Amino acid sequence: MTETTPGWLTTDELEMARARMPILYVEAVPVRVDDSGEVTSIGLLLRIGPDGTVSRTLVSGRVLHHERVRDALLRHLEKDLGPVALPRIPTSIQPFTVAEYFPTAGITPYHDPRQHAVSLAYIVPVTGDCRPRQDALDLVWFSPQEAASAAVQSEMPGGHGVLLRQALAHVGLTY
Repeated sequence: MTETTPGWLTTDELEMARARMPILYVEAVPVRVDDSGEVTSIGLLLRIGPDGTVSRTLVSGRVLHHERVRDALLRHLEKDLGPVALPRIPTSIQPFTVAEYFPTAGITPYHDPRQHAVSLAYIVPVTGDCRPRQDALDLVWFSPQEAASAAVQSEMPGGHGVLLRQALAHVGLTY
């Protein structure tokens, strides 16, 4: 009988897959918008990495086998922002950009030493109460200008700062 429920790989299987093929991810830039649809603030997660470093990051995670991209976005937004964040997934599932992460630094602005990953990136308005869960320490809302600042950008490893600037440009905000 064929297993049809969504699932993922064991830790060893995931390491082997990461070494042999690109892994599909989704990334979300959580935003608050005003009544006219303009971005007023951007939510960035505060996390502690495996090496103990503290950094700011976006909502991000793998797409599971047999999972729709839309469902993966919702799952990771709920996992990172809490069950009452009330995200508004875009009606078009077309990402604002595709980020290619390589284990070798310098090929693209995006770097992940664990793997070659392809990430579909979305800007997602949230209207509810956001309370970080799982491995996020906190969620801080920044004005677009603050989020684009050199200080915040320097706290975003692996190219997430570049991705955030692309998101801001996509909604017409350049600093």
